[in-house]
Amino acid sequence: MLVLYVEDISEPMLCGALTHVSQQVSAGLVPDGRHFVSRARDEASSWRGTYKAPIPVASLANRMGSYVQAYTLYSSVRPFGITAIVGGYDAETEVDVDGAVGSGPKIGSGGKTQGVKEGGPYLYMIEPSGMYWGYYGAATGKGRQAAKAELEKLNLDPKKGDTISLEEGVKEAARIIYVAHEDSKDKEFELEMTWISAVGGPTKGRHEEVPKELKEEAERLAKKALEGEDEMEE
Repeated sequence: MLVLYVEDISEPMLCGALTHVSQQVSAGLVPDGRHFVSRARDEASSWRGTYKAPIPVASLANRMGSYVQAYTLYSSVRPFGITAIVGGYDAETEVDVDGAVGSGPKIGSGGKTQGVKEGGPYLYMIEPSGMYWGYYGAATGKGRQAAKAELEKLNLDPKKGDTISLEEGVKEAARIIYVAHEDSKDKEFELEMTWISAVGGPTKGRHEEVPKELKEEAERLAKKALEGEDEMEE
């Protein structure tokens, strides 16, 4: 999955109460984003206290969507002034229950499918109204239209064949962010990149900063791609 933060005032914040990895960023009013993160931590802590397990990303998005939507119901409070993106990686576990996956009973009452896994990466974007949707790649902020147009060119859906690798995703994300900032070339910006992989991947299931060497290479390729486009236009 790809998450792009292309708003100058976007502020990435980690929901630290989750043991599986989850990250939240927001574009809009910074105080509202900080409150959103604080509430997400409370929801994650509450879930752990009740179920003794990390909160799934889908459940966190559902709870936060309901919380944001509640702020549109009463005249004593104002709606949230942010669009938030919640992404995370649920621990992959094998499913061995009746009827979990399959076209019909093969053994026993519901049939058992060995080796089937649940979990993996999830990504949701929560709007100020409380509506939230799942995405393979999402962008929000000032340059979101340009970023979305570029995201649509990438194969991020596993159902449509082989998707791009994690390293390729870093390079594509850097290129897209530079494309989104092309309209304001005179304005300096600093590219910050983090990533999440499965337990067997480079981050071992943890949320970490992209290694400096890979980030610098991604930036170099992004600048080179923009220069090539400028030459073609001339």
